Amino acid sequence: MKLVIQRVIESNLKIDKKIYSSIGYGMVIFIGISANDNESFLNKIASKVSKLRIFNDEFGKMNKKINDIKGEILLVSQFTLYADTKKGNRPSFIKAAKPENAIKIYNSFIKELQTYINTKIKTGKFGADMKINLINDGPVTIILEN
Repeated sequence: MKLVIQRVIESNLKIDKKIYSSIGYGMVIFIGISANDNESFLNKIASKVSKLRIFNDEFGKMNKKINDIKGEILLVSQFTLYADTKKGNRPSFIKAAKPENAIKIYNSFIKELQTYINTKIKTGKFGADMKINLINDGPVTIILEN
């Protein structure tokens, strides 16, 4: 599993030109699920996300967690995080999980992460063509891999 986490001031996600989800201050998390992933590590990575101290304290230091600031999360599936571009110019997605397996892990991760987060997690729609607007704060972008 690969997560790209961006600290944002705000974000919205559109499907068919209509806002499907939106958040204020918090995190946009893009999640890629590999063919080798399973549900055994979801608790560990969800806990790690909830404990990331990437929000500024009163001194401007990154010392606060998502729950400390009552921040929001927008979680978006993105199989292209497992693009392999070593050969040629067209990415290969052979390392990405098949959709039927990926959606199970994706849904399980949402449930697991929600046990750690004080606000309702917003999501995209698995497999949909989504348009995401975000204002990255900092910019702060963190990559987590299991």
